[in-house]
Amino acid sequence: MTEPGELKVLVVGAGRGLGRGVAAAFANSGNDVVALARDGASLAGLTDIHPTVRTHVADASDADAVRRVLDEHQPNTVIVVAGATPVMRALVHQSWETFSVNWDADVKIAFTWAREALLKPLPRGSKVVIVSSGAALNGSPLSGGYAGSKATQRFIAQYAQLESERADLGITFTTVMPRMTPAGDVGRAGIRAYARQAGSTEDAFIQQLEPVITPEIAGQAMVDLVNRDTADSAAGYVLTGVGLAPLT
Repeated sequence: MTEPGELKVLVVGAGRGLGRGVAAAFANSGNDVVALARDGASLAGLTDIHPTVRTHVADASDADAVRRVLDEHQPNTVIVVAGATPVMRALVHQSWETFSVNWDADVKIAFTWAREALLKPLPRGSKVVIVSSGAALNGSPLSGGYAGSKATQRFIAQYAQLESERADLGITFTTVMPRMTPAGDVGRAGIRAYARQAGSTEDAFIQQLEPVITPEIAGQAMVDLVNRDTADSAAGYVLTGVGLAPLT
């Protein structure tokens, strides 16, 4: 069990939604937190409430920027939440450009942070959590390549774990796959599309998802996960409104 204040946490994609909830939860637990986002304005609301949180504006998919961030802040915990909102259309109405949005963003972000964490490397005992999606397990026919990109993020974490073990780096890589939630841009886009397809209202569709994941639930789940003994951690988890469940 990690004591409060021992963690140097970097939350990638902390400007809104679940990422903001994760950064807030670690700050509330007394940890040293750096919140990273592409848009500095999106971080202002977080620091207004949590003035101890430091911010960093950078492109999470740019390898040079990632190296600079790791060198400057020296984290021992990295939570990767950043990604793009998929274009919500049926397959026949997708172009390759719209279909591949999340391959060019989400997959690249996960690959870049996992690779740079290994190359630096992060300190022994560090943990990297890549936030994927429940769509990685169940598919998402209205979101183009989104589900496949999220499944690939899971593979990237698994490959990175193998590399860490092979090189005896002592870095733990884990994937968390949240169920659809209205708490973020991606979830809201999905809810709109699937409610429309079903001829339902968004509120009625959300009722089917209850209990829904909130930023607070996601944040506390991440704090609990990172504070677990590595020997008790699974390679992947599903996150629902009642918390984390390990994949078997």
